[in-house]
Amino acid sequence: MDIQVIEEKNNPILNRREIVFKVIYDEATPSRKSVVERLAATQNSKIGLVYVDNLKTEFGKRETIGYAKIYETAERAKQIERAHIIERNTFAKPKEATPEAS
Repeated sequence: MDIQVIEEKNNPILNRREIVFKVIYDEATPSRKSVVERLAATQNSKIGLVYVDNLKTEFGKRETIGYAKIYETAERAKQIERAHIIERNTFAKPKEATPEAS
């Protein structure tokens, strides 16, 4: 998997960088988690500060165009980002269901 930054814009009002990128891959379409991890590594950030807003893959192509926001602090990200985007970009392991006592 290779990530190429197409456009990068600094947004000082919201304390973030906004990135349009292209993911090129040979195997199956990469997961959102793997894209976030690779973006964090290549953009000198941490995983909790990178929020992938959308990913678009055209049928038959081995590339995906995406839009991500990289925040300076986690507090600022929680203030600005919409709840469903935060939930989509949170990669905690799901808790196992505990049987209820009857």
